[in-house]
Amino acid sequence: MSRVAKKPIALPKGVELNIQPELVSVKGPKGTLSLAKPSDIEITIEDGNALLSANDPSQIPLTGTLRAIVANMVHGVSQGFERKLDLVGVGYRAAVQGNDLNLSLGFSHPVVFQAPEGITLTTPTQTEILVQGADKQLVGQVAAKIRGFRPPEPYKGKGVKYSDETIIRKEAKKA
Repeated sequence: MSRVAKKPIALPKGVELNIQPELVSVKGPKGTLSLAKPSDIEITIEDGNALLSANDPSQIPLTGTLRAIVANMVHGVSQGFERKLDLVGVGYRAAVQGNDLNLSLGFSHPVVFQAPEGITLTTPTQTEILVQGADKQLVGQVAAKIRGFRPPEPYKGKGVKYSDETIIRKEAKKA
């Protein structure tokens, strides 16, 4: 069996794992997440740990993937996930108004992005954006969508970038 699938998932206090024949749901202080589960994969809870096993040998690779997704769900409902974005450029600003993120990115018009359900957008400063939520995939997708409005360009590095991203700079054309 997959080495990833053999590793147990520790369930912290306050996190409840509900297993049904076709559905796995995780409930915690940060919210509730659910996932469709193949019927060939069994999930059992022993001593505060969740263990996954495959009934069918052809489902073994999928068991490791499902284990990683369920572990991310447990982490998300207990601690949450966040991505930090930086705005680099003269006049580039971000502001949150209610559930909307207003971005000034050098266009002739402001860009307004509406946060989906389960995502919290905050701006500690005018050039920083924090995307927070319980669903790891949704947090990454929202951060990528915001970055996609003005990706960093290679000559001056202007644009929206992840805080841990390094921009590979190009040298300007010589005359």
